[in-house]
Amino acid sequence: MKTLLTNKNRVIFLSIGASVLTLVMKFTAYYVTDSVGLLSDAAESLVNLAAAILAASFLAYASRPADETHTYGHDKAEYFSSGVEGTLIIVAAAGIGYSATQRLLHPVPLENLSVGLAISIAAAGVNFVVAKTLLIAAQQHDSIILEADAKHLMTDVWTTLGVVAGLAVVAVTGIVLLDTLIAYALAVNIVLSGLGLLKRSFRGLMDYSLPENEIQSIEQILKQHSDEVFHYHNLRTRKAGPNRFIDFHILVRGETSVQAAHDLCEAIERKIERDLNNAHVTIHVEPFEDKSSWDQVRGIPK
Repeated sequence: MKTLLTNKNRVIFLSIGASVLTLVMKFTAYYVTDSVGLLSDAAESLVNLAAAILAASFLAYASRPADETHTYGHDKAEYFSSGVEGTLIIVAAAGIGYSATQRLLHPVPLENLSVGLAISIAAAGVNFVVAKTLLIAAQQHDSIILEADAKHLMTDVWTTLGVVAGLAVVAVTGIVLLDTLIAYALAVNIVLSGLGLLKRSFRGLMDYSLPENEIQSIEQILKQHSDEVFHYHNLRTRKAGPNRFIDFHILVRGETSVQAAHDLCEAIERKIERDLNNAHVTIHVEPFEDKSSWDQVRGIPK
């Protein structure tokens, strides 16, 4: 397991394998029961498989080192992956809603529910184990691709359990309409999941700032150097994949030597890089006495 988690590509291929297995299991469950609820669950697994394959492709591209035409690296490709996955999820939800409507208009009796539910529970178990593995790897590598895939699989687990619980009620009560209502509820849940991924993808592509707690960490480090840093401004942050890009201006005494200013910046950078993984820090030094140093061209004054 430890060797597996050290390689993002191996983890994503584990997700692909699990998606294939659960896809077969869930369509088998649908085949033996003719339940539209189980069909909707199987359709989401089909999306899982497509998303995992796309994630593997985007992950390979995002892992490329920086080059002459992509000097900041290729990490933003991860956000394209989560955006595509979010879109696929919403498309699948639309298909589920259509199937549920057809079943509502043309109801049919359900069969072999116990067999179908047992298969679905087993599939949920497979997805749960793989989702937990992906979450661990996502935290280890700070990868939005792995995190998105893990959360998608975990959503699939809860979706399956919801279907199973609902169909168990159908088996007890004999109210077949509940099967259709379950499918509608799952479609709404899947749409919300897809919209969440689209939102995160959009934020990443638009250089959304780092979380407030990380910005506060940077500000605390700057306050530790208040004897040398009289003021700071134009603090800007963004994230691309696992990499954090941070830049700001600091004001120091005008007589500070180049060497002293360099040492100060190095000390600040080391502390930020210690607290924030994969941080790339750029600091612009300005003389405190120069009025032009206080001009705010862009950014939020601090």
